[in-house]
Amino acid sequence: MAGTGSAATAAAAAAARGLARPGPGARAAGWRRLLGPKETLRLLEGSVVHREGALLALSKPPGLPILGRPGDLSLEALLPALRRRLGLAAELHVVKAPAREYSGLVLLSSCYHTTKKLQQFFTSARCRGQYPATYRAITVGVPAEVEGEISTGLCWQQQGDRAMVVPVRAPGRRSLARKDVKSTLTRYRVLSAAGGCALLQLQPRTAFPEQLQVHLTLLLCPALGDHKNSSRVGRVLGVPFFLSLETAPTRTQVLDEELLSRLRLSPRQLHHLPLHIHLQELVLPEGPLCAPPPPYFLHTLHSLGLPEH
Repeated sequence: MAGTGSAATAAAAAAARGLARPGPGARAAGWRRLLGPKETLRLLEGSVVHREGALLALSKPPGLPILGRPGDLSLEALLPALRRRLGLAAELHVVKAPAREYSGLVLLSSCYHTTKKLQQFFTSARCRGQYPATYRAITVGVPAEVEGEISTGLCWQQQGDRAMVVPVRAPGRRSLARKDVKSTLTRYRVLSAAGGCALLQLQPRTAFPEQLQVHLTLLLCPALGDHKNSSRVGRVLGVPFFLSLETAPTRTQVLDEELLSRLRLSPRQLHHLPLHIHLQELVLPEGPLCAPPPPYFLHTLHSLGLPEH
């Protein structure tokens, strides 16, 4: 399946260009806060990577939620206007999309039956042990093994006024039956590594909120830009170890001076650093559909000396 990757890259560049007062690293990386509905709509219109029959695919910038409350900026709220701008007669439905903080492929359909058929296809593929979605992630730390699987239970746990996703190493049958805990699995492979960072390929077999971020912390290699879960990986004399939620309150990701220098960032800019997880490929019945990583992701790879795969 061919896609117009240059359009997606251009749109993602526009979607992530600069901060309110960016320093040199932020300007070069191409960050940007999402703006209003009109500009976001233009970005989405220019980010189409595939259009054929009832299917439409685009590359979403990070920070844009798929769903939202009435009046909030979300992809769902923009779909009617996007349909009109693209000259489509029928309503658009979301078939598959990455989480709010991820960048990457959003699969849309203008046919209700096509939407249901593809959603069933993705569910059946996971049940058969296949991996229809492939992500790329840049991590702080390099896994001990070049490839492997992360398998654990996940559940929600209240921490103060926030609900957090926590791993459950050996969930009991009752908790699984009650669906208090869900068994989750992600397959990973190290594509390249340099200077204590890595580019990983991630293929989730299951779907749970923040599954990829939490699984990466279990590898002791949190995703770059993960300001919610990275504090669970501590270090003593340079050796990483996993911390419980109670002993690791949520905070902006902490990077050492050498890594900050390579990224050309100051500590004050860190809380603006976007999450470096990108939905790069979806396997459809007709074949794979791909979207290139956004410019800030590519800039980080270059700054860290990580080859793009």
